[in-house]
Amino acid sequence: MKLIHAADIHLGAKMDSAFPKQVAEQRKEELRNTFKRMVDYARTQKVQAIILAGDVFDSDAPFKKDKEFFYSVVKNTPAIDFLYLRGNHDTEISSEEGLPNLKTFGERWRTYRYGSVAVTGAELSPANAPSLYASLSLAAEDVNLVVLHGQAGERSSADTIDLRRLRDKNIDYLALGHIHKPSSGKLDDRGEYAYSGCLEGRGFDECGVHGFLLLDIEDGKVNRTFVPFAERTVTEVAVDVGGVKDAYAAYLRVREQVRFNKKDIYRIDLIGETDTEVEVLSGDVKKYLSGDCFFADVKDKTEKRVDWESFRGDLSLRGEFVRTIYEDPAIPEAEKKALVAIGLKALKGGEINL
Repeated sequence: MKLIHAADIHLGAKMDSAFPKQVAEQRKEELRNTFKRMVDYARTQKVQAIILAGDVFDSDAPFKKDKEFFYSVVKNTPAIDFLYLRGNHDTEISSEEGLPNLKTFGERWRTYRYGSVAVTGAELSPANAPSLYASLSLAAEDVNLVVLHGQAGERSSADTIDLRRLRDKNIDYLALGHIHKPSSGKLDDRGEYAYSGCLEGRGFDECGVHGFLLLDIEDGKVNRTFVPFAERTVTEVAVDVGGVKDAYAAYLRVREQVRFNKKDIYRIDLIGETDTEVEVLSGDVKKYLSGDCFFADVKDKTEKRVDWESFRGDLSLRGEFVRTIYEDPAIPEAEKKALVAIGLKALKGGEINL
């Protein structure tokens, strides 16, 4: 028997804080498309059920388009069961749509059986967190999959899964949602737990490879394979551009150190020391990178190199300003470079971004 373990789809996520409006809207559409592609993949692989371990939607009040899309996909894929456990983002959404292949969970343990394979899940809440673990009873002879949404830990709460209280419960595989990066670990001598991560990186806090877990159950064993599946990969890279004289030189340094994929998303952190004469690099480097990938965000995190001695005999306003900053004991050393860089730019008539 084959199943898919997926979680944290976050249909309807705005993504406006990470990307410009046009890019954010395209990423929302791609999120829906990736979910549909996953279901198509499940069909071709003869997957019997898809476990959705929380946060299918990004909020309790999803956009009509996203809600209709999800239920349409479920309705038009009758050969696959969708085992939908609500998470902390969609905890209040009504998931009873009258679809025979949409199987939901509640605040008490509910089990769906596929021969000797039992999939059991419950939605954590402040009311059930203290007592939920004691009420879990699983037959030793079954292949037991348990579904929960929350942060794995060693205490019981509405958002924390107490792994200690799930040990020695005859669990073969604990399918978790809530953490957006794939990870796994040993639960006890019999079973393991795993986070599938989210399907798509929705911002620069979700870098790396994303997808879902394909579970192949054979001879009483759960074999897990991570399937990379995102439309685009989000990557953050720090590039040392120390010593460059202008933005184009910084761009060339970036191109030397980063292998760009046209369809992917990047954040480039420019680091290193540059002269005080060098303007803020981020805007121009971002423009130069526009043809190298789907989207690039550039952060100028460089530090300005100040040769204090060169200003010692400078009788101009500029020299007086630098000496005033440099000789003031009340200004922390770590702040002097930044203040000088801003001041010199202002004296040149440049635009200041504080």
